[in-house]
Amino acid sequence: MAGQLWVRVIRRNKIIESKTAPCSYETWQEALDEICRALDMSRPVIMPRHERDWDSFGLTQFLPEHFMESVEFDRMELQYIDPDKKKQKNFYAEL
Repeated sequence: MAGQLWVRVIRRNKIIESKTAPCSYETWQEALDEICRALDMSRPVIMPRHERDWDSFGLTQFLPEHFMESVEFDRMELQYIDPDKKKQKNFYAEL
């Protein structure tokens, strides 16, 4: 079962836009293209650092300098949501 790519656009530590798109872990860049079109923004330049973060953690972030055009936000965060991953228990909820 495919997961979803969750994109959050953040300005001054507040989410100003949020969007999801279906994808597999390997096709996140195609889902990013789709979301960028939907948000009417240019696609960021994906650097080796972004790919390493994605491979290691299933998330990465882009700063304004990663875009060819100027953007009106502080960062854009991407996270893979895996529907098959078991939800982790909240340690504090059991106390």
